[in-house]
Amino acid sequence: MSAQPVHLGVVGLGYWGPNLARNFDALPGCELAWCCDAQDDRRERLAQVHRSTRFTDRLEDLLEDPDLDAIALATPVPTHAALAQRVLEAGKHCFVEKPLAQSAAQAEAVVEAAERAERIVMVGHLLEYHPGVRLLKEIVDSGELGQTRYIYGNRLNLGQLRSEENALWSLGAHDVSVVLALAGEEPTELVAHGECYMQEGIEDVVFAFMRFPSGLAAHLHLSWLDPHKERRFTVVGAKRMATFDDMELERKLTVYDKGFDEKADSYGEYITRAGEIRCPRVPNAEPLRLECEHFLQCIREGATPRSDGRSGLRVVRVLEGLQRSLDQSRRSVAPPAMQA
Repeated sequence: MSAQPVHLGVVGLGYWGPNLARNFDALPGCELAWCCDAQDDRRERLAQVHRSTRFTDRLEDLLEDPDLDAIALATPVPTHAALAQRVLEAGKHCFVEKPLAQSAAQAEAVVEAAERAERIVMVGHLLEYHPGVRLLKEIVDSGELGQTRYIYGNRLNLGQLRSEENALWSLGAHDVSVVLALAGEEPTELVAHGECYMQEGIEDVVFAFMRFPSGLAAHLHLSWLDPHKERRFTVVGAKRMATFDDMELERKLTVYDKGFDEKADSYGEYITRAGEIRCPRVPNAEPLRLECEHFLQCIREGATPRSDGRSGLRVVRVLEGLQRSLDQSRRSVAPPAMQA
């Protein structure tokens, strides 16, 4: 383990890059050496905050700096795979925002580049670092809920419309990563239906279904065209059930002693059980800070990140399969909302 500070650069200073810069700059043992963006106003604005950091519009300045250990990419999604490969080939560890790539082939190329360079690649699947999701996974893995039967998630909002990605890739990357982490396996059946109400060819609402070898099923409702703001997962087990609700301020995680019990005086008949409800304490820690700390720790210890390249590849593989289903089920004629 190295006691030297990790010298890191952030590329992409639009919506999410400044949050990465803020967290890395505040962490002990990390030096925010560079920030890079093509737009002058973004660099000038952030330079007022990070006064000891060098700013540039050239990625090459970071790649050619022999003292730079790692680069965090917060650039537009279509650039992720190509830029991650360049970072790794330059001998730098790479943190890349979700999703890792727009296809499984691209994601596989990034993973292979990391293996050749013997460098770490970590994907920013932020929810995997949320203390509530981590605790939910511990509860699932402990067997307290019994065998997991199905999982469903809602990620809804009247949110920002995207022109370069649909709701599946923008919102679903978060939820697919959590479902795969909870399931511990990859799905064998993928079905998705969506609608393009606001922009032709870009689904703003998606319903996705996944079926797993163990018998587990999962369903996701993804939308940025909804009156409710929801970020919630429910896990239904053979013994108990649990819900993670990120919109709750205090009761983010709830475990329900609910289910069916076989009647003692009969065979094959069941009665419903509604026992106690408990809300385990969820630590109040910023998930992004925990994610950034994990990346730095993995660099220092040479450890494999929780959301490493292989994990990111699995997520992309599922998203790609769901996208194929979306393409096959898309309406041949735009709905009336688009024609108006």
